[in-house]
Amino acid sequence: MASWQAHLSVWIIKWRVKRKLRGVRDYRVARKILNPDPYRVPVDVHISPAQVGGVPGEWVEGTGSANGVLLYLHGGGYFGCSAQSHRSITAAFARQGFRVLAPSYRLAPENQFPAAVDDAVAAYRGLLAEGYWPEQIVVSGDSAGGGLALSLLLTLRDEGNPLPAGAALFSPWTDLAATGESIHTNAERCAMFYGPDIGFSARYYLGEMDPRNPIASPLYADLTGLPPLLIHVGADEALRDDSTRLAERAQAAGVRVELRVWPVVPHAWQLAPHRIPEAGQSLRESAAFLRQLVASETSNKVA
Repeated sequence: MASWQAHLSVWIIKWRVKRKLRGVRDYRVARKILNPDPYRVPVDVHISPAQVGGVPGEWVEGTGSANGVLLYLHGGGYFGCSAQSHRSITAAFARQGFRVLAPSYRLAPENQFPAAVDDAVAAYRGLLAEGYWPEQIVVSGDSAGGGLALSLLLTLRDEGNPLPAGAALFSPWTDLAATGESIHTNAERCAMFYGPDIGFSARYYLGEMDPRNPIASPLYADLTGLPPLLIHVGADEALRDDSTRLAERAQAAGVRVELRVWPVVPHAWQLAPHRIPEAGQSLRESAAFLRQLVASETSNKVA
């Protein structure tokens, strides 16, 4: 049963975001609308500037010893937000024992596909260059950042690079062609997006590129050989089927995948762990999943 806070957040986001975003065709306007409210970082979390693999961003760290490194790729449709806008998520992971690297990858339309992928790959390779084992590294991301996390894994696999231990994906945007049934069936129900707008906004990132390019839209990729995936998505989201279809295709490709579909919650609800109980729960479950992968992979390496 969904919390009253989840129900309230849906109403608030529909009023403050969806009604303003609907029909917008100027990325600069949409960029301002999507940027979340400032988040007060807890006193036990330390943030410092980072430059890893030539990509700017920030390190987010808790007070305890780190269980591994988490590369967090923020959402925002590939044209909005930043490492700073998603501190509520990265701080939560830091408090769960991860040393979090949050790159501020280049945004569209100033930097179109594959700029974001190139930056994610550079940041990951930068971690390897700093001495981290791939078994110590996990990846996470929300919305476009979740899709970008998959694009990173696919690119690393295709180029013969060692893969991280696993990934946790929050409502990942995996189909930039916008063909999922939920685009239409949840068009009004979704708290944040009006479904028919999604295909248009993909053009900020893609330009004239085929939206079914498997690196831009991982739903169309061969997923064979990817590490374990955890996927959390809301039942009422316009992007719900980007997750459910991905899980089906990953499982068919022999990838270990865990999918959880949450009732009521808005898109990328993990951004509000201080307001929505389901956000904290999702982040704790994801951290436990990733922590177990790091622990098992590291112990196998030592053995």
